[in-house]
Amino acid sequence: MGYSKKKTAPVSAKPLWTRIKTYRWFYVMFVPVLIFLILFNYLPILGIRYAFYSYKSSIDIHWVGLANFERLVTTPAFWNSFTNTLELSISKLLLNTGMAVLISLLLNEMVNIHFKKITQTLIYLPHFMSWVVTASIFALILSVSDQGLVNTLLLKLGIIEDGEQIYFLGKKETWRAAYYISNIWKDTGWGTILFLATLSGINPELYEAARIDGANRMSCMKYITLPGLSNTIITVLILNLAKIMNLFESVFVLINDNVTETAQVLQTYTYDITFGSSPDFGFSTAVGLFKSLVGCILVLICNQISKKIRGRGIV
Repeated sequence: MGYSKKKTAPVSAKPLWTRIKTYRWFYVMFVPVLIFLILFNYLPILGIRYAFYSYKSSIDIHWVGLANFERLVTTPAFWNSFTNTLELSISKLLLNTGMAVLISLLLNEMVNIHFKKITQTLIYLPHFMSWVVTASIFALILSVSDQGLVNTLLLKLGIIEDGEQIYFLGKKETWRAAYYISNIWKDTGWGTILFLATLSGINPELYEAARIDGANRMSCMKYITLPGLSNTIITVLILNLAKIMNLFESVFVLINDNVTETAQVLQTYTYDITFGSSPDFGFSTAVGLFKSLVGCILVLICNQISKKIRGRGIV
């Protein structure tokens, strides 16, 4: 006895309202997320219009067109902040990545598993401290007072005389070195996680074959470990290169008036002209828009580089 099988139309072929009715509860669950996105991600974009206004107070707003951008191009402080942002971000990226790779290699060579876990835990801990706490620790260590560990050590070694203590965070010549060291101390341990995961995925048979052929540890590291890490290193650099304009908190907690020329970055510069003694919201919006535009260009460039090197993009 034959029968005909009823065919069901694919979901994509059904009318829109039928699909909405069918999956209405999924849409209901999505509503809070949609509201959140609109309120905190899309509505703030309307603030871009203030880049084309002179907006110094709620009662002093008038259209100025591209005047803020013309002022931006001719302001030396802006270009100094832009240059500092690139220099600090790129240097920090290279130093942190290099130290993360080095520490990962050293941890990978540890034989005692208990000592290895203790060491990993100790180098991870600084990552969970806020930048305010980190800045306070380094301000104390580098202080010119009797509590300053570095200056006390230099005095005892006879490198400096009493009364010649160095204010590391208050001198343009030494501020950047202190900044890079604080960043390495805080972020490098966390950065080793990805590299250690990559190292654990390298085939152990490669090392066994190399040792049979007479290779020592350094040879194994040079010809097996580093090539195995190379793709991960490149990926980390590419992904972080797109974020080099987002530099604020780590600089903000360490900057002071003595080192503004060396330490000022775009986000701290925007903060100063927004919340300073004579705020200029229109100009600060123009600076922020410029920063966002440069960041967008960097993301697109990194995406193209990622496609060529990794075979897939980052966005």
